[in-house]
Amino acid sequence: MSNSIGVKSIGATAALAAMLAATPILAPAHAWEPTKPIEIVVAAGAGGASDQMARMMQAAIQKNNLAKVPVVVSLKGAASGGEALIYMKSSDGDPSKVLIAYSLIYMLPLSAKIPFNWRELTPVSVVAMDQFVLWDNAKGPKTVKEFVEAAKAASSPFKMGGTGSKREDHVLTVFMEKKTGAKFSYLPYKSGGEAATQLVGEHTEANVNNPSENLEVWRAGQVRALCVFDKERISYKTKVTETQSWNDVPTCKEEGLDVQYLMLRALFLPGKVTKEQQAYYVDLSEKVTKTPEYKDYMEKQALKPVFLKDEAMTKFLEEDDALNKSLMTEAGFVAK
Repeated sequence: MSNSIGVKSIGATAALAAMLAATPILAPAHAWEPTKPIEIVVAAGAGGASDQMARMMQAAIQKNNLAKVPVVVSLKGAASGGEALIYMKSSDGDPSKVLIAYSLIYMLPLSAKIPFNWRELTPVSVVAMDQFVLWDNAKGPKTVKEFVEAAKAASSPFKMGGTGSKREDHVLTVFMEKKTGAKFSYLPYKSGGEAATQLVGEHTEANVNNPSENLEVWRAGQVRALCVFDKERISYKTKVTETQSWNDVPTCKEEGLDVQYLMLRALFLPGKVTKEQQAYYVDLSEKVTKTPEYKDYMEKQALKPVFLKDEAMTKFLEEDDALNKSLMTEAGFVAK
């Protein structure tokens, strides 16, 4: 394995660094339009990053009159999100269901051997990339170096909270062990919100939550952002706490912990929908990325704006799938 863990360089994702220009949102006539409510399916519990993104999309579509039908959010987080994957797989030909997908689509079938492959669904678009931050309690170590030294010196493994087992948070914990030589005890929770609560209550020493999942407790001064697992700092420079913006948080590599990982946020329809139905949702999702709600959400939640569709999306998914499989294999999380 290389000295760094990260999403592979993809020429088609040059838009990752560019903010989308504001343009008037007009709804042209489509060859197909939905006639019943659009169901945004979330493969997680309430309050997590996927649920928050679904609520933002629901609001953006409705406030800007981007669809002629209502939009509802459906939480299907049972079986670590497997409920949502099987629900989508069993909905072939139903263009009213849209899955908000993340790295779960690669990881869960590998760790739990559920009968699901993302290629059975219909790709719509990648709408953002989500980052991970190493957080500790505000009473804990103030730097990554101090954190690692404290973990190494501890009489028992540091407790690391995270969402689910054998998923992104767990993988990052394993590679932190590999890079530092410190020992961590990973404690899986139902959501990033619960992991944040456990950290504030000092029931864990740290977590690697997405920015949005620890935002409020960071703003309240209850947790500390030690570093971001990306090759570059988060771009947003507006102060979030009294003293820090997202851009003030160093990369983990800057702090001597060379671990990088990004997570996609993408939309999928069930399999066996028509090209016209797929095109409608590609157009709808692109319009969402141009709304004030989307742009505000990207900055407040410290997400990377991006829009990929068609061949560029498929190429990204194939490479991201291969990367996640290699990480899961090296972490020992692939079911035998």
